[in-house]
Amino acid sequence: MAKPILRIGSRKNTRSGSRKNVRRIPKGVIHVQASFNNTIVTVTDVRGRVISWSSAGTCGFRGTRRGTPFAAQTAAGNAIRAVVDQGMQRAEVRIKGPGLGRDAALRAIRIPPYQMFQSFNVQLLFTKILQDRSYNCVN
Repeated sequence: MAKPILRIGSRKNTRSGSRKNVRRIPKGVIHVQASFNNTIVTVTDVRGRVISWSSAGTCGFRGTRRGTPFAAQTAAGNAIRAVVDQGMQRAEVRIKGPGLGRDAALRAIRIPPYQMFQSFNVQLLFTKILQDRSYNCVN
């Protein structure tokens, strides 16, 4: 059997360190999408490029526990932890959906370890789930 020839300068020999590029982001947008079953927190820069995201499901909550306020608080903390290290100082918060995690995620963003967020612009984007039946009924 012939031995494989080791190529000098192959990718396995030359790559060292991580390839991820750390960006300094001074301002961003925190999107919180709270449904009855899950809460998804996405952190983007001003242009809309995703920097970090987390959900109650990725934090280890399963079943009906994903829709709880504690799961939303944990998901918000995990998503924000990465962007604090990248130097984010200001954030605009956009909350969407009718779930229980709306207020809990907002409280998690404002707690002291992540208090370097100087300004909040909270936009509540309501989704109408049930239509008013008094207007839509045909007698």
